[in-house]
Amino acid sequence: MPAHTPTVAFVESPVQLLNVLEWAYGRRRDRQDQQHRQLENSGPAAARETLAPDSLTLVVLSPTDPMSRGQLRRMAELARDEGMRVRWEEARGGAAAPLHTVRGLAPLLRGARRIVIGDPFSRYVQLLLTITRARDLVVVDDGTATMEFIGQLSRGERLVRWHRGGGRPGARDLVFAPVAASARRRLTPGERGSVEVFSSMPIDPAPEGVTITANDFAWTRARFGPPNVGDHADLVGTSLVETGVVDEDHYVTAVRALTEAHGATRYFAHRRESSTKLHRLAVETGLQVVRPDLPLELIARRGPVGRTVLSFPSTVVHTLPLALAGTGVRVAVCDIDPAWLTANASPRAQGFLSGVTGTARDVHRLTSISTRFGTTA
Repeated sequence: MPAHTPTVAFVESPVQLLNVLEWAYGRRRDRQDQQHRQLENSGPAAARETLAPDSLTLVVLSPTDPMSRGQLRRMAELARDEGMRVRWEEARGGAAAPLHTVRGLAPLLRGARRIVIGDPFSRYVQLLLTITRARDLVVVDDGTATMEFIGQLSRGERLVRWHRGGGRPGARDLVFAPVAASARRRLTPGERGSVEVFSSMPIDPAPEGVTITANDFAWTRARFGPPNVGDHADLVGTSLVETGVVDEDHYVTAVRALTEAHGATRYFAHRRESSTKLHRLAVETGLQVVRPDLPLELIARRGPVGRTVLSFPSTVVHTLPLALAGTGVRVAVCDIDPAWLTANASPRAQGFLSGVTGTARDVHRLTSISTRFGTTA
């Protein structure tokens, strides 16, 4: 039997870890299908000879915020249940932590034949990509940022998060530029190796040479649910205020308008939302604020969940219809009014958010909300 194929996955958020689980589950199903075909065509000896199991090590580059860390701890347990080796790195635990982490991971990186990453924009990940000799790279979803990554890769642009300002690069950007450029070359398929993007996002067209594999949340649907569905509505929070894209007053007013129009009772907070803003939402809207201990796709699939799930433009307008397929739950998305944007919002913000909404499948689109009059349509 051939040696195991060493795969190393790097994750920095609960959603990335969830999508590594989905990728591994899909790959395992494909291998089982292939093995069944080989058994039919050539017998068990041939199947054993050509199909060695993958060896996957999941490396958690732990963030500092408590909500993300808590969700990652829960997700890491699920990964262990699925047979993955999990390595937890306090990658941001002080000034010396990055150097210590990179040195400690170097042998693992050099021995890997495949690298799976969740955030190609991450400077940490970009630095690690300069060390590895892996021929195969896989990018799993880190939410809607995957759409921007694909667009920038297709256009040959440097990798910049969509919500960052459109000004000139800062001093840190210039210092890091050689590493970022090297990572971008590694993320471009060619003689150095292959690139696969595993995504539930709409990707059309795909960059030349990039393999696109659809994420249909098969692992989530097999592992959880189906949920009990109530007659109420749930509202999904967003961190657009925290990232400086949307004005807080407009956001709170929009949430209140959605709550009144649709009878929402619960607000599922994004893990990056501030406690101050969440307290204000609870007081001014009467919503029960829930801080999920797992990604929302798993929370909703496990249930209970409202018959309608309301959201602003975000990853969940693409993922929840897949995770909740067949349950009768309706996902509705509310556009971001340009008047809600802050003066510091990136020039690309409105177009990107409109694209997130416009490309979502199997969702009901709420055409407008007035934060002045508190009405919806």
